[in-house]
Amino acid sequence: MRKLSLFIAMSLDGYIAKPNDDLSFLKLVEKEGEDYGYTAFTANIDTLIIGRKTHDYVLKEVGAAHYDNGERDVYVITRTAKPQTGRTTFYTGNLATLVQQLKAQEGNGIYCDGGAEVINELLQHDLIDEMIISIIPILLGSGTRLFKDNRPEQLLELVSAKSFDTGLTQLHYKRAHL
Repeated sequence: MRKLSLFIAMSLDGYIAKPNDDLSFLKLVEKEGEDYGYTAFTANIDTLIIGRKTHDYVLKEVGAAHYDNGERDVYVITRTAKPQTGRTTFYTGNLATLVQQLKAQEGNGIYCDGGAEVINELLQHDLIDEMIISIIPILLGSGTRLFKDNRPEQLLELVSAKSFDTGLTQLHYKRAHL
């Protein structure tokens, strides 16, 4: 069975975006030649799940090839149907059903890059197997929370914790099975 991983950054107080979907705080830890393990992580990924707002932001800021590089399938979770582009599918169906089908298929890892609505729906169905969360050293005070209330309790097991000279701390957890 394939594994679904979350690889995401948040502020120390738990926000993945400032109000109005502002991600500028992520620039605080940008450093030439440092990708915080992203390249190594994505080397074992052949499927990506991403919310439409996050997809649109990355498309505008980085470009389409960041996700759809011809080497992996991309599922953009959206309420608006659009035709497939390259290996990018705009998915309007049931997210839990999609993930269960993807996990049952042969292949490498599945990566979720946000946003909060997608992540929290996956948590509701206990479908995230590991979380790699980079903590940015800032308190934002408001914005989009990574973890929303009213989700099932889930026990996690620490895999690793790393700190970087930029002040970023990266926590890697896997779901613990009782």
